[in-house]
Amino acid sequence: MRKLLILCLFCLGIGFAISNFTGLATRGEFDSLVIDFKDNLPAGEIDRELAELSKEYRIAPRLNSQFSQVEHVYVVKGDRTLLTKLQGSSLSKDVESIEPNYIYRSSIAPNDPQYSKQWHLRSIHIEQAWEENRGKGITVAIIDTGVSKVPDLEQTEFVKGYDFVNDKVNADDDNGHGTHVAGTVAQSTNNNYGVAGIAYEAKIMPLKVLSGSGGGTISDIAESIRFAADNGANIVNMSLGGGGESQVMKDAIEYAHNKGVVIIAAAGNENAESASYPARYAHVIGVGALDAQDERAEFSNYGAGVNIAAPGGGHGSKIWQETIDPTTNTPIISGFQGTSMAAPHVAGVAALIESIGVTAPDEVYAVLQQSARKIESDPQNFYGAGHLDAAAAVKLAQKGKITFNDFFRWLRDNGYLNLRFWIDGGAIALLPKLGMVLGSYLLAFLLRNYVPFGFPLVSGMVAGSTGLFFLRGFYIFDLPQTPFRILGSSIPELGNAISGTSILNPLFASVLIPVLLLIVCWSYPQGKLFSIGTSLGVAACLLVSAVVAPNVWLLGDGVVARSFLVVNGLLCFGLAKFAARGDTQIV
Repeated sequence: MRKLLILCLFCLGIGFAISNFTGLATRGEFDSLVIDFKDNLPAGEIDRELAELSKEYRIAPRLNSQFSQVEHVYVVKGDRTLLTKLQGSSLSKDVESIEPNYIYRSSIAPNDPQYSKQWHLRSIHIEQAWEENRGKGITVAIIDTGVSKVPDLEQTEFVKGYDFVNDKVNADDDNGHGTHVAGTVAQSTNNNYGVAGIAYEAKIMPLKVLSGSGGGTISDIAESIRFAADNGANIVNMSLGGGGESQVMKDAIEYAHNKGVVIIAAAGNENAESASYPARYAHVIGVGALDAQDERAEFSNYGAGVNIAAPGGGHGSKIWQETIDPTTNTPIISGFQGTSMAAPHVAGVAALIESIGVTAPDEVYAVLQQSARKIESDPQNFYGAGHLDAAAAVKLAQKGKITFNDFFRWLRDNGYLNLRFWIDGGAIALLPKLGMVLGSYLLAFLLRNYVPFGFPLVSGMVAGSTGLFFLRGFYIFDLPQTPFRILGSSIPELGNAISGTSILNPLFASVLIPVLLLIVCWSYPQGKLFSIGTSLGVAACLLVSAVVAPNVWLLGDGVVARSFLVVNGLLCFGLAKFAARGDTQIV
């Protein structure tokens, strides 16, 4: 009967918490109100109501637009105070609703001023992908004409590369092609300058294998692939190609693949019925080009060796990134076309996938393949697996998978790695919580001769001292957060868990609940151990709170509150000691 009563009280508490949680539906941002008059209200009556509103509240209601006359929808500048007044006024009987004119914003659109030119990023749904990931921690090797650190790559992190053409460490670009390719992968983004890149938190490894005229040898390219694999590259992008099969190149690709490197290459621009090398090799993802209408670019190779299609320009459309003007060596935002431009789109999305935690080359390819937008009829293999879709790829990579990056991001976004989270009062301080846990264990150690350390005792100590405090920062879409606050609270904090304040309720922050628990559970050995643990946990919580945060309702935060917490903490320890001594002593 007692268990049933406790369960019913718990369910009632949770139900009350959920019913009083407003959720996301009322937490929007607004600076105006919407007044929607009833459809059958005469125009004269509406005019009279509007005149009274203007006079009484000194506001100026107006039609939302020329199309609002039929629906009688008016807007007025106002805040939540005015909203409450209007909702409680006589006006409410003549309207369908009076509600906030909430402001919705676009999903993560960058502030780069020429981002509007980049149809190719929007066509792969990059903004939805950015909501989850931006490629942090991944290195992409750009095997090309080199990469120059133009202004719109200043915030992009570079790692050591090499110039295989001139045999030197500095791999600057003297053509413009490689810098443009690198921009698609990781152009500095949200920097109020230029354009955006796909995986703009990824790192770039510049490897120059093509000269200023755009040509290079397979020996240099093969060496650069091995260099990338040996120096920490996760992904290799080769926006280059030609005819002629090479064992040296095949061996280099095999070597990199076996070391976990994803290899991507352009399919070629000859409008031929097969991809060029190196896109045709095994373990290489060959990329065909799409124009702004999602059709095959007129120059793009197709057929064997094309594994996926991505934006590359064509039929008048271009891919826009910042690069250098090779004649003056000055930065310029320029539009290029080619499968060379398509390949880095795939490399950038591969970086997003790897940053989630899917890192094996075959698994990355499987995600790209399965998430691509399928083309029902493609007899000549224009598109391979389909059209690249960054948002779908990221979603698929996350499916059924909680990676370290996800967990780290959750810790960061919900507070536990954010220093301000611990300082600004928005969460329970970490050090006091650790003190409460250690304190309860210290008190239990003093009673080690009387009570066994086991799950009942330890769970009681946790419930009494800290609760599952990390749950206080746990949010799932629009689910009520109050239940998580309750689970994340210790017993002394339960009195303020629903309201979310930091002020302790003296009924909960006292010896009262431990006494009641012992009375209820005395005749049940496991329950009694849990109650003893609870008494120890509450004692630690109250004693630590007396030092760091002695804020008690009705008692203030001074000497009276401190004394109250200390006395009750000592009483809780005395209660635990009494109950433990009354139990069977451990031999």
